[in-house]
Amino acid sequence: MLFCAFPHLIPTGYPKYTHAETLPMVRGQNNHYGTCGLCYNVCMKNSNNLKKSAFAFVALMGVVSLFSDMTHEGASSIIGAYLSLAGASAAAIGFISGLGECIGYSLRLLTGYLTDRSKHYWEITIAGYIIDCAAIVALALVPQNGWIWACILIVIQRMGKAIKKPAKDTLISFAASQTGTGKSFAIQEFLDQIGAFLGPVILFFVLYIKKGGDLYSSYVLCFAILGIPAMITIALLFTAKRHYPEPENFEPPADESAPAFRMNRSFILYIVAISFFAAGFVDFSLVTMHTIKTALIPADTVSLIYAGAMAVDAFAALFFGWLYDKYGIRVLMLSALMSAPAAFFIFYLTAKWALFLGVALWGVGMGAQESILKAAVTEIVPKQNRSSGFGIFQTAFGICWFLGSWLLGILYDFSPLGLVIFSAVMQLIAVPIFWLSYKGGGFRKA
Repeated sequence: MLFCAFPHLIPTGYPKYTHAETLPMVRGQNNHYGTCGLCYNVCMKNSNNLKKSAFAFVALMGVVSLFSDMTHEGASSIIGAYLSLAGASAAAIGFISGLGECIGYSLRLLTGYLTDRSKHYWEITIAGYIIDCAAIVALALVPQNGWIWACILIVIQRMGKAIKKPAKDTLISFAASQTGTGKSFAIQEFLDQIGAFLGPVILFFVLYIKKGGDLYSSYVLCFAILGIPAMITIALLFTAKRHYPEPENFEPPADESAPAFRMNRSFILYIVAISFFAAGFVDFSLVTMHTIKTALIPADTVSLIYAGAMAVDAFAALFFGWLYDKYGIRVLMLSALMSAPAAFFIFYLTAKWALFLGVALWGVGMGAQESILKAAVTEIVPKQNRSSGFGIFQTAFGICWFLGSWLLGILYDFSPLGLVIFSAVMQLIAVPIFWLSYKGGGFRKA
């Protein structure tokens, strides 16, 4: 049964649900929500304002992501070298990086569930951001040879990210019901990757200016400078909370008559598909290692390859997000087909043009990962359970990416061709499973 999609916009005194069964309904674009004839005019008058407000919220949270990513992606660009200077061995660096990512993703299953139970979306989001940003800036206080303390801070930073992600993605999903799920998460990813590009570039110039001095002190200065975008991130979050205290009101109320969400066929198949996709998606650290090993480009320009990948990621997210709102999960299948041959061009062919093309295809896959993969979760999981849905999705993706990256690293040592085949096959397997998930009927979009 259709129900009024905008009950919170109807003036006091107008019946909202009592007459919905007897009066004509105007069907909404998604074929689930409509507006009763009596309320149609007032709803339509205010719905445009609601959409503008939702878009402004999405954009503001995108700017939050920009400064947040400027902070932690800037740190990521130097953390390996910093730990080495602090006294950590290569094995310790590899172990703590893998442990941090594994903990950071695994915890999202719990934090997503707790967010759904408490409905304290803002409080959990802000707490996660504070822990995330504070841990990065605290690296500036670690003394030389204090690599153990630095490793602890890295794990804490990943925990902060695990706390914030399901809650933050849920906040965005509420507004996305007004602005389009693909477009909303694409805007987030676009601004996110602008920050991911600017952070490493800023630190590159800091290190260039400090060239010739004590390198450890230069890295300490870099982490201190990252405190600036970190503070801007937290200030913007409180600004967003003040202006949009209840983003859940952007989305129409959940249908109380609908059955509670369970792990239905569409969602299970979707999780299986993204798990295959993640297992075959190469971590960029392998790309940079291979690039230095083959000396295709000068070692001091490798960071620019990463910056280029982030730029492709940003624009690919916008493009595929726009397509997703028009064509649904078919676009996700297309992005998987495009990213599947990336490893072939990067690891098997030995030419600059092949490296650049492979990195560009990798950027397409990353853009899809951070935008339309999340948009699809919004389509499958109802409002009241969405944080749990995001938690399950992010946990499955993160664990499979970690295990896949580990296996790809082993394959690289024994057979680069084996790496190429495994990467491509895993991503290609995901394509028909995405389609089966869509045909399962769990998506709200036809």
